[in-house]
Amino acid sequence: MSSKEKSSAVAASGAALVPKLRFPEFEETDGWKEIPLQKLARPVTDRATTGDADNVLSLSGEHGLVLQSEYFGKKIAGDNTDRYLKIRKDDFVYNDRTTKASGFGTIKRLSAYAGGIVSPIYKCFRFHPSENPAFWEWYFESGSHNPALGGLVNEGARAGRFNISVTQFLSTNAWRPDEAEQQKIADCLDSADALIAAQGRKVEALRAHKKGLMQQLFPQEGETQPRLRFPEFEGAGEWVPHSLKQVTTALLDGDWIESKDQSEDGFRLIQTGNIGVGDFIAKSGKARFVSNETFERLRCTEVFPGDCLVSRLPDPLGRSCFIPDIGERMITAVDCLIVRFDETKIVPRLFVALTQTDAYFRNVAGLSSGSTRQRISKENLSNLSFIIPPTIFEQQRIADCLTSLDDLIAAETRKLDTLKTHKKGLMQQLFPQAGEYDA
Repeated sequence: MSSKEKSSAVAASGAALVPKLRFPEFEETDGWKEIPLQKLARPVTDRATTGDADNVLSLSGEHGLVLQSEYFGKKIAGDNTDRYLKIRKDDFVYNDRTTKASGFGTIKRLSAYAGGIVSPIYKCFRFHPSENPAFWEWYFESGSHNPALGGLVNEGARAGRFNISVTQFLSTNAWRPDEAEQQKIADCLDSADALIAAQGRKVEALRAHKKGLMQQLFPQEGETQPRLRFPEFEGAGEWVPHSLKQVTTALLDGDWIESKDQSEDGFRLIQTGNIGVGDFIAKSGKARFVSNETFERLRCTEVFPGDCLVSRLPDPLGRSCFIPDIGERMITAVDCLIVRFDETKIVPRLFVALTQTDAYFRNVAGLSSGSTRQRISKENLSNLSFIIPPTIFEQQRIADCLTSLDDLIAAETRKLDTLKTHKKGLMQQLFPQAGEYDA
């Protein structure tokens, strides 16, 4: 593929658009032509019939069109589906309700099922046989049609819905390449999607492997030895019970920080939302701070890189992670417990690994309180009981093993993120934007 300079001059009627990135065989062909969607597609008006009630589909922004009975575990539509629209594979469904991810609504193609029925609140349409449905799916996903939809927004919109009819939708114009270029673009992006899916499966397989390994490396409830032990520790005896306060040098509450105490900069406020299950979640765009003056006035407790934080709120309750060096001084919220370990008694990484097990979460749940929102007190956390290997050497061995696996998962997750970024960049360049007129 190659790119070439485009004119950004306002074009006269009948002008064509050219994408920034084009496959070599199309470099000398005409640009994309603007054409009303109603010349390429027609509304779907078929109604549900007897026997269709078990095939009700819902539109998910992330997963596309999904069968309600599979996605929700049950059918959530009412018993009367007579007015539902009957669609078939490669039909498109438009939900004009706005979301943060889709400012002009969501458009998805039915690709996973041969057919089904959808609520009449959706707008359904079907492309003519000469059109490539996979191409048009990518066209809509790229956001290329958003400017056209923006022209339909009216003051009558309410409750986050544009109230656009399918006829109005199809009256908008789209930019269309010829059939051969449609196929090439669809094949390219389908291939990118397949790579992303394969990498995603690899990451999930590694996570499942880690979970299974942890079930073997840590004793089951009621047992005092793991089912899988490194050879050099097979005769090392039973694991030893401890409470959290017995293996720590400090258990410190976070600080009560109200909105009025926050500022534009200063000490970064680490909140429960930053604590993942074994991972720190940066959320840099939503960072909150308190000034140096407020830090001193409230006598806040500073959090240092390497400290362990345990969330006293769901979800899940009791999750923990280490705090990385983020280049800023830090404090934490009152619902986070700051944990500093006595490393002569426990390897800190072993504790964070232990807090990712099902047995640990059940233990924490049994110590929680609250009728509407569960929480666990500092006292109950400090008395939390668990068993660990009798020697630091075995603790270190287990921690090293799981850290190596975590590093592998992180590396493969970065590859997945890179593939997603690459696909996004491709979509931005393979579809022309307003202003990229053929010179």
